[in-house]
Amino acid sequence: MYQPLADLLRPTSLDEIYGQEHILGKDGVLRRLIDAGSVPNMIFYGPSGTGKTTVAKIIAQRTNRALYQLNATTASTADIKGIVAQLDTFMAPDGVLLYLDEIQSFNKKQQQSLLEYIENGKITLIASTTENPYFYVFNAILSRSTIFEFKQISAEAALKAILRAVEFLEKRADLSAQAEPGALEYIAGACGGDLRKAMNAVEVLFSVGKVEGTTLQITLNDAQTVTQKSALRADRDGDNYYDLLSALQKSIRGSDPDAAVHYLARLLEAGQMPSACRRMMVTACEDVGLAYPMIIPIVKAAVDIALMVGMPEAQIPLADAAVLMATAPKSNSGNEAIEAAVRDIRKGRGGDFPRHLQNVHADTYTMEREQGYLYPHAFPGHWVAQQYLPDDLVGTHYYEYGPNKVEQAAKRYWEEIKKRS
Repeated sequence: MYQPLADLLRPTSLDEIYGQEHILGKDGVLRRLIDAGSVPNMIFYGPSGTGKTTVAKIIAQRTNRALYQLNATTASTADIKGIVAQLDTFMAPDGVLLYLDEIQSFNKKQQQSLLEYIENGKITLIASTTENPYFYVFNAILSRSTIFEFKQISAEAALKAILRAVEFLEKRADLSAQAEPGALEYIAGACGGDLRKAMNAVEVLFSVGKVEGTTLQITLNDAQTVTQKSALRADRDGDNYYDLLSALQKSIRGSDPDAAVHYLARLLEAGQMPSACRRMMVTACEDVGLAYPMIIPIVKAAVDIALMVGMPEAQIPLADAAVLMATAPKSNSGNEAIEAAVRDIRKGRGGDFPRHLQNVHADTYTMEREQGYLYPHAFPGHWVAQQYLPDDLVGTHYYEYGPNKVEQAAKRYWEEIKKRS
């Protein structure tokens, strides 16, 4: 029976695992827990192909416990009850390990069904999820579990795994692989930290590679073909999609043009140009804003061009916009002002309009001929002092001039106008 290469080469000890040094290194908390034989209920959180299932199997082996494995996308509450029913037929003083993959696919009631067995010790739960457990896992499960985050495997660590796979396949096929410079490195980078994808790519290359005598050729072109865009994680229903958008905006806000272009490129390569466009327009208003007001029509124009010409040329105006925003002066004063105003409104503040601000046509019904409104354009500097906020908000300041050239110039302008009046 066919067995995938990723499964054939699955590590059987912690020392064989690539990456995750932060939790599985010599001083890593998870490693120390496993070495001590103390296994609490745990949730493994992180991208696919980063070792979550492998670590669960090693834990079961190290603790001499039976391991039951379910996938929440297809399992049901009956499957869990079936496991417990089996426990009642034989002695299992230490209980069993239940590895529940994709726990986020269980609804609240299904997750709650685990609580009884977790509490009485019949089941030690190791759940895994590619989504943020704080959003997708029931609080009662969270409070009884220790969460460990599995991070994306680095390209360097992935290359080590790839070289191990090549060596294994060479022995199995009795061939010597000759890789074109950069081919294996390309797979290591393009797998996006998913070692399962990297193993699949290597296995395919051994199947399609040209054999000359006892030498198998691995070309860069073949490596690029079999990996394609496997590194791109931008599922609209997943955390990574929103993480990419957040990283793009925060990189621009943090004035890092290199990071801004990097995350923009990842979104575009994942086919998420419309989302990138929307986020960039918001960023122009929220984070550059009044420090460089022309950024708003500039970014809108770049987005319009991108949507009109489509990919791949669309990346050019969008990159220009991202770099321009990242290197522009920053101000969030407009955003701070509107958020402060919204908070007051939600508290019920802000009564009737001042009479002189009401629509003049109201006089038709009230028979009031004079509102007392002062027309600013009729005064020097096009300004005159009068009340605009409702009575209960008089004296409230929402907007504070930002410490940038544009807003400070506006501040000085109005200070001078008001001084003359």
